[in-house]
Amino acid sequence: MPQAPRVQLLLTGNELMSGDTVDSNSATIARRLAVLGLAVVRKTTLGDDPEALVAELTAMAGAAEVIIVNGGLGPTVDDLTAAVVADVAGLPLAEHPQALAHLERWCAGRGLPLDGANRKQALLPAGCAILPNERGSAVGFAVDLSVDHGSCRVYCTPGVPGELTTMLEPVCEDLTARWPGLEAVDILRLQTFGLGESTAQQLIADDGADDGAEKGAASWPAAVSLGFRAGAPQLEIKLAVTDPAAGAARDACLARLEALFGDHIIGRGDATLAGVLLDLLRERGLTVTTAESCTGGAIAAALTRIPGSSAGFEAGYVTYSNAIKTRTLGVREASLAAHGAVSEAVVREMALGALDRSGADLAVSVSGVAGPDGGTPAKPVGTVWLAWGDRERLDTVCLHWPVERTLFQTMVTALALDLLRRRLLGLPPLPHYARQRRAG
Repeated sequence: MPQAPRVQLLLTGNELMSGDTVDSNSATIARRLAVLGLAVVRKTTLGDDPEALVAELTAMAGAAEVIIVNGGLGPTVDDLTAAVVADVAGLPLAEHPQALAHLERWCAGRGLPLDGANRKQALLPAGCAILPNERGSAVGFAVDLSVDHGSCRVYCTPGVPGELTTMLEPVCEDLTARWPGLEAVDILRLQTFGLGESTAQQLIADDGADDGAEKGAASWPAAVSLGFRAGAPQLEIKLAVTDPAAGAARDACLARLEALFGDHIIGRGDATLAGVLLDLLRERGLTVTTAESCTGGAIAAALTRIPGSSAGFEAGYVTYSNAIKTRTLGVREASLAAHGAVSEAVVREMALGALDRSGADLAVSVSGVAGPDGGTPAKPVGTVWLAWGDRERLDTVCLHWPVERTLFQTMVTALALDLLRRRLLGLPPLPHYARQRRAG
């Protein structure tokens, strides 16, 4: 079987080098290529320096059969990819009719003139193949570079993440046509919440260890590759196989993980806490409202980011100050005076007020000390109270999550969504990760 091509990535842009833009595109590319059985062996990030880009692309072409260039296809003077690739390929730049027709349609659809800056995006290496862009103005393109060991295929893609995602499909189609012997990888992804990477690995390693050396991690079948992708707030666990005959082995591994991780598993594929919760609400014909202080509307934003969220999301209230808590949600001044804003009494009243005013079936409310200032010995930074449920039963919990402010908000948002998920599924209301982080 022919050897899989070596793949390298070249990411371009001063904004990547300065830190103004955080690179997420290389992960998107690598994850998509992994399904084809291709691994990225090297990636390089460079600023908008034409000499450096030419030198790097030339060196890459001598060491790889596939190069994906990301960025530098826009209308401005610092978008250099087309000129750099043309230079390395020894091709002139020419106005590509297919690229020009795309630009004309794109501008006409937005009532914009096709000016010189936009028209620059149709100047591409002569004879290149076009990669259609369904979302943006700049098409991508592909071209072959002649090198000592044969040729290197170069795919040039835009830096806008949403445009890149759709453009990777024609890239993958071209790759599979050129290398038909690629071993496709079938990856099953489990999304979990409340598990750390080390905890998950240890649970697998300890599974059945008392039954002998053949249990635990040592008994994991060689045909099933186990992988983890840690993130906040979810941990992704991957089961990958390349042999279609390994399906039964993977099913057994999946059953093993489901038994080990139980209700920490929220779904498969790209499942998110917010998406799973909205699905549950829709199935049950219920709606939810949010009352937020320390998260600043992040819970409502996570829900409304998903298309169709109006079927399950009724209203969100961001009541940051004490006065607004009282005026908007009816929190009693006496409760604030006696217990403070970060208290069980206040989050209960926030939730009940949101239920009364919105008419929703369920509510979740949060109030905490996100930091870095504002903590006290009794309520240190990272303290948060949550209430969730309906008019008949509201559950509450106080947790301590002493992490950086943005991560605190991310994790509290996820926790609020997960507690509602657990409520709708009839799971124990207080998972172990909450018990471990009780305040006080």
